[in-house]
Amino acid sequence: MDQDSTLLELDDAFVQDPYSVYAKLSAEGSAHRVRMPPGVPTVGGLPVWLITGYAAVRSALADPRLSTDLTRMDRLFAQNVPDSNRRAGFSTAIASHMLNADPPDHTRMRKLVSKAFTSRAVEALRPAIERITGGLIDALPDDDTVDLLDTFAFPLPIRVICLLLGVPVEEQENFKSWSGELVSGDSPEAAAAATTEVVAYLRELIERKRRVPTDDILSALVSAHDVDHRLTELELVSTAYLLFIAGFETTLNALGNGTLHLMRNPDQWEALREDRSLLPGAVEEFLRLESPLKHASFRCATESLTVDGVEIRAGDFVLLAIASANRDPRRFDDPHALDVRRPTDGGQLAFGHGIHHCLGAPLARVELRVAFDALLDAFPGMTLAARPEELRWRNSTIIRGLHALPVRLNRR
Repeated sequence: MDQDSTLLELDDAFVQDPYSVYAKLSAEGSAHRVRMPPGVPTVGGLPVWLITGYAAVRSALADPRLSTDLTRMDRLFAQNVPDSNRRAGFSTAIASHMLNADPPDHTRMRKLVSKAFTSRAVEALRPAIERITGGLIDALPDDDTVDLLDTFAFPLPIRVICLLLGVPVEEQENFKSWSGELVSGDSPEAAAAATTEVVAYLRELIERKRRVPTDDILSALVSAHDVDHRLTELELVSTAYLLFIAGFETTLNALGNGTLHLMRNPDQWEALREDRSLLPGAVEEFLRLESPLKHASFRCATESLTVDGVEIRAGDFVLLAIASANRDPRRFDDPHALDVRRPTDGGQLAFGHGIHHCLGAPLARVELRVAFDALLDAFPGMTLAARPEELRWRNSTIIRGLHALPVRLNRR
């Protein structure tokens, strides 16, 4: 019998409660052979190595032998998944960006984008983020039950990333519609259609920026392609797409996940209401406790390596369990509990580690601090409007985010 045929499958039960699976696996070591669920685009059914535990995950995130290179990954996918239709989700039209590149290409592309996400650049955006946040808060009812994801956590990062990309205000509703299809997980066909529409729009927007440059990151990337020849056309479109997706996914999920845990722990909500100096540390705690990405992006081994005594062969696929690392009891005391006073020097890995550490981390942190500050001010009596066990997590092997978060608002 094929040994891989008996592998643990990362199915819906795992999606809804990954932590019990992580705990069981971690008791056996740090490297585990598992199978991706059949319905996942591109990688469905593939056997992969799942790495758990803080030390092993942090080390693997920075290991140059674990590659994210698009060409290498696509070649390996073709060998393991001969049906090209099943590999459509790995299209080079949207995947030729720095997250799917090794040095030196990764270094070149990251350098072009990094200036927009320095702490100084992000702080300059704070007034705009506060205005967007305030407008969304004002639009919410005084005392009613709403889906906080749909009405607040979702539109906030969409509007901020549209501001960064230079998307005209009157066209931003398109992004909300497209991103809704991309994050729902309900229909791979609808997600593929939305991707096609986003790419077509970005290409058209890039042409507009060529004719009339504006003060935004997309115009700067167009210049990097047209003037300095530091990006190919494919990299330009893919980078714009990456900024769009990464620009809202992390903040959306971190805001929703953090709110859920605050609603389940009213004493922690009250602690933040009474002492806003706790908010920066609380944001780190939200990111640790319910990481918006439970796994890092796919990697493949370029040569054989050993993880906790287990050999991973060249060409094997590897999935790094960030969520497992961030709840490792060997690293964090009482790791499954929310503690907004927890020391922030624990090194949570929600934004990754090494050369692929999330470039937008400073922006996400500012958005989250502004958003929670506004919610605490506007709705001091906000409560969860559903039993926690009724909430469903999105069907994704990478994302850790809810389908909906119903809350009962209570404005001052």
